[in-house]
Amino acid sequence: MTQALKLTPNVENGKKIYPLCASCHMKNGWGKPDGSFPVIAGQHRNVLIKQLSDIRSKNRDNPTMYPFTDPGSIGGMQGVSDVTAYIATMAKDPKPGIGNGKALDSGKSIYQKRCQQCHGDQGQGNNDAFFPSLKGQHHAYLYRQLQWIRDGYRKNANAVMVEQVKALSDEELEAVADYLSRL
Repeated sequence: MTQALKLTPNVENGKKIYPLCASCHMKNGWGKPDGSFPVIAGQHRNVLIKQLSDIRSKNRDNPTMYPFTDPGSIGGMQGVSDVTAYIATMAKDPKPGIGNGKALDSGKSIYQKRCQQCHGDQGQGNNDAFFPSLKGQHHAYLYRQLQWIRDGYRKNANAVMVEQVKALSDEELEAVADYLSRL
């Protein structure tokens, strides 16, 4: 799939392919506020391609996504390039699912100390470094992914990130997820 990174994307073709993704991630790419499907709208193209590649190679366990990571299902590597470019242009969810709001100061402090150096001061991520945008993602999805990274279930996490979250409690992870969901 890294081949898809090198191709010139056709956003209009990506828009035609996107309905395959919309069955779970919704027409607008906003997923579901309960976190069962993440917001993908506005995510960095490189991050989307990496995640599809990691799922396809089973470096990231996500059986629901396996059929959609086959380049043949979306028009080969050009289709992967196109649909990820289209998703990157979509507007982020203005009202993602949020947590209870009880530990936002703690979540902000933890984020600034442990996460900001890679994901940016506003959770914007970094396309070139494959660091996902985290701002405006559903709280429940972020919380689950942080737990899975900490606990070793999500195998494709950056080693630096694993190091940053491995000592955090569930309450601390929930606070960070709540903070990020509100950015």
